[in-house]
Amino acid sequence: MVDGYLGKLTTEHRMLIHLFDNILPNNQWEAPAALTQAGISAAVHVQRKHVPRTLKRLEKALEISVENRHVPGAKQRRKVYSLTPTGRTRAKLLVDQTLSTIVNYQGNPVPINDIPKGERRLLEVLSHIDEVLVYHDEPIISSIAQPSGKVSLDAQSSEELVKRMFARAWEDGIITYDEHLLISEVVEFLGMHPSRVKRLSEEARGTLDVSPPEDIYLEMLSQALFDNQLVEDEVALLETFRGAYGISDKSHERLLKLAIDEPVYPENIKAYLSTLETALADGVITEDEDAMLMTLRESLGVTDKQHANLLAKILDSIK
Repeated sequence: MVDGYLGKLTTEHRMLIHLFDNILPNNQWEAPAALTQAGISAAVHVQRKHVPRTLKRLEKALEISVENRHVPGAKQRRKVYSLTPTGRTRAKLLVDQTLSTIVNYQGNPVPINDIPKGERRLLEVLSHIDEVLVYHDEPIISSIAQPSGKVSLDAQSSEELVKRMFARAWEDGIITYDEHLLISEVVEFLGMHPSRVKRLSEEARGTLDVSPPEDIYLEMLSQALFDNQLVEDEVALLETFRGAYGISDKSHERLLKLAIDEPVYPENIKAYLSTLETALADGVITEDEDAMLMTLRESLGVTDKQHANLLAKILDSIK
């Protein structure tokens, strides 16, 4: 779930604003990490695995273009995304509309355009505005690509996973080269800021509440399988983790079945699932209940596809 004003904007709207604010350099070699899937995911507060479908839709509409470029810090060339002239025209309309929105800034009604921006991108400015259009000195929600600050529920799950991986790595008092490579892959996949990673490492080392590798792997599977599919990058990460921690194919199959049968949901999904189960207790969802569930989905950031998956699981369980 995305809090504040940003939560009122669609993922596509946030993505277009981000790409409008981050222009692909004219040279044919390098591109900033902000234009990769991980960078876009972090900036718009959407899980990495959900980014490709929106990008595909924008590409099909001829509003973005895709090419492979070198990204500083990456081992190989990455896909990067930029607005086409058509996409830039649409994005500018959305940006202008957003900048003209009136908010309460330091007790005065002003358009967002009049809020001092400094070196910040527009999405960073918007992260300081709450759902009733009041500007706050501290961000309501931070990108996981930022060094600190409160992040969305999805990103909190990612932080907890990285922290648990650090706890496992620190168990013997030192992070080996292989462990470092594995954690680096996960962090790069998430688009997490190095300072945030360092904090998680220090927190993990301080507590050393170490989870068994199989528990961490089960959590990774559960997060990856929430939408009932594994994307290519997730498969690669899971295989790397299995190799690093010696999880056998047999254990993988057992944990995969467990993740499918007993998924681990983030807090916003748990809250929605509980309400959905109550609505279905008598075997039918009334018109009033359906309207209430739709409102709840909007407030919790639950997609129609996620709703359909949860509904199917509940119906299967009561057959």
